[in-house]
Amino acid sequence: MDSIDLEVLKTSAAWIAAGHRCELVTVIRTWGSSPRPVGATLAICDDGRVVGSVSGGCIEDDLIDRVRREGITRELPEIVSYGITADEAHRFGLPCGGTIELALEPLSAASRIAELLDRLEQHQLVERRLDLRTGAVRLDRAVAGNVLTRTDEELVTQHGPRWRLLIIGAGQLSRFVAQIATAMDYHVTVCDPREEYRSGWTLPDVRLVHAMPDDLVVDMRLDRRSAVIALTHDPKLDDLALMEALKSEAFYVGAIGSRANNAKRRERLLQFDLTEAQLARLHGPVGLYIGSKTPSEIAISILAEMTAVKNGVPSSLQVNHAAALEAPGGNVCAAEFDSKIRAA
Repeated sequence: MDSIDLEVLKTSAAWIAAGHRCELVTVIRTWGSSPRPVGATLAICDDGRVVGSVSGGCIEDDLIDRVRREGITRELPEIVSYGITADEAHRFGLPCGGTIELALEPLSAASRIAELLDRLEQHQLVERRLDLRTGAVRLDRAVAGNVLTRTDEELVTQHGPRWRLLIIGAGQLSRFVAQIATAMDYHVTVCDPREEYRSGWTLPDVRLVHAMPDDLVVDMRLDRRSAVIALTHDPKLDDLALMEALKSEAFYVGAIGSRANNAKRRERLLQFDLTEAQLARLHGPVGLYIGSKTPSEIAISILAEMTAVKNGVPSSLQVNHAAALEAPGGNVCAAEFDSKIRAA
């Protein structure tokens, strides 16, 4: 889930525990242009404090103003719309006559926000069902799918780490990839059986696993919301894990290495029980071509390509490292970082 929306839940729980009245505001539908997507949230406290966002700011200002004037008196959830008329669209900063529909839910201990956060800490994907008639809440284990659905009687929202990333190797580049991916709300796991690499790991918020990577790939049961990036440069660690990942439903599988090394890797993988179609899913050399030279730039390149694939950007609009022009004598894998690509 979006880190902003997770902060909304944490802040709401703290306000409830401190005895404040507060409301949770959720974007449930938009028409035309909208600054925030369906499922985005905001929480507002009875003293006017606010966390999160549902628009560019003008709707938030209106909600805060109403709370300061009237307090929080709502007892049951309510559906409200902003921007129906052209004047309202202009007033609330909704471009192109956009309209936004919001669910306003008064929160209390019965809203089960603290329990929801406990489940999210366990990396569960949770479905929160709000009865719009009574305000009653039910929490169920969710299957990855829609962020939000709504009927006349019920609002169903999905919370938790909808996207997973497995990084093979705990080297310097892996640290940058893990840091950025965590900020992008991936649940990141790093796997490295080599003690000399694990002992230097410095990201306590990222799960570090001592296991053979191919075993972990199988154990994780990768789905269409999972990605795997192999960064060790060691065929003994990368190849078997890539083989298992390419046979899974993972939406993205990438491997670092020069063009020559990736060509050799593809030849090796074909000796296993992989089909040509499965092997074609491998992104290698990994990353979009952005002229990256430092580990942090390479991490951005890798995650840019992964994001483009996740978002369905056509390959014809991407320039990956394998397709980039290389000057004579150039090296796709500069030192250990795969970054020495120059435009001809």
